Amino acid sequence: MEPLLTRLKNFNKGLLGDKVQLKYEAMAENAFRFFRGTCHLFYEDLAAAAPLPLSPLAWICGDLHIENFGSYKGDNTLVYFDLNDFDEALLAPASYETVRTVTSIFIAFDNLGFEDEKAFNMAQLFLRTYSATLAKGKAVSIDPRTAKGIVCDFLRAASRSTYKDLLKKRTVGKRKSIRLSMEDERHFKLNKPLRKELNAHIRDWIKTSSDGPYHYEVIGSVFRLAGTGSIGLKRYLFLLKSTNTKNHFLLIDMKQARASSAQPYVPVQQLHWDAEAQRVISVQQRMQNVPAALLSTTEFQGDSYIIQELQPVKDSINFKLLKDYRDMYQVIDDMAALTASAQLRSGGMQGSGTIDELMAFGTDQGWQEAVIRYAQLYALTVNNYYREFLKDYKNGKYGTS
Repeated sequence: MEPLLTRLKNFNKGLLGDKVQLKYEAMAENAFRFFRGTCHLFYEDLAAAAPLPLSPLAWICGDLHIENFGSYKGDNTLVYFDLNDFDEALLAPASYETVRTVTSIFIAFDNLGFEDEKAFNMAQLFLRTYSATLAKGKAVSIDPRTAKGIVCDFLRAASRSTYKDLLKKRTVGKRKSIRLSMEDERHFKLNKPLRKELNAHIRDWIKTSSDGPYHYEVIGSVFRLAGTGSIGLKRYLFLLKSTNTKNHFLLIDMKQARASSAQPYVPVQQLHWDAEAQRVISVQQRMQNVPAALLSTTEFQGDSYIIQELQPVKDSINFKLLKDYRDMYQVIDDMAALTASAQLRSGGMQGSGTIDELMAFGTDQGWQEAVIRYAQLYALTVNNYYREFLKDYKNGKYGTS
């Protein structure tokens, strides 16, 4: 296998060079952030390892880890806690989703300074709840009415967030002179020709797309930086102003979609999608209990893009702030139930295992030990990768992408 330096540089070669440097900087923060930024390594290594026990095919988000669950507003206006990142989504063995999530538990808990035993207990809890939910064959959902403990507090706090709060963080000025803030470290100025083309494109999207918000005009746009794995993709933020409601604004995110980094290493025939963005939102809509509000696709200058509203309620639980082990227990338990529920919801769809097959997999306890064993070993591999990466990064070997 090629050296780590070569593998990382080759994967990031097609991304925006100056932004890739910011991605490497983010990945150098800690081993967990490195893991978030190297989904392709995970699947490449998984394909080369001894195979996991057989599991039914399922629609998976592909990059599931404990920070890819969060709050969002559904198109029914309710706030939910659910899986919330589907850039790497595809059809794969159901166990692939669990082994990546369990690996993330081992890496994150080590990074947070928790004992190995507690991480192991959490990994067991995740697989136990995941299996039990599958075995019941009935998907569950979590909103402020059904949430418990820290997740309930998290959702209630998210529900109180307003667009006024979001605008305060992202914009400067008042009323007619409002504009996107360039003091935000996640915002970058666009060159004038590109900004002009982008604004014209979104104006056309508003007029012609059935998913677009009516009666809005574009009044600003910037390049937007977000996430870890997605840093380096083309991503833009637009400020829209209502043309018939005074002082009403929307923030729209437009993110480039590329092929799933897992696809080359998953030995499963994939569906043909018209565009990568269509793959992302189609799988998202079938796996989430309620689709997110204002979710759409577009094509700009030959690239496929996902369009979605930037929501004041969209957030992820910060595990660094969770000091109580019981709080973590409730969060991991909920995440496991949601993972199984997403697979049940999409069961039997276009190649996925049927509900009965997923239920039988949940009843079978024979595969869980192999998943935990692989996740433990791979967490050690990631830590070794991270140390090697950090050494090379500090020595300037990632100075050019």
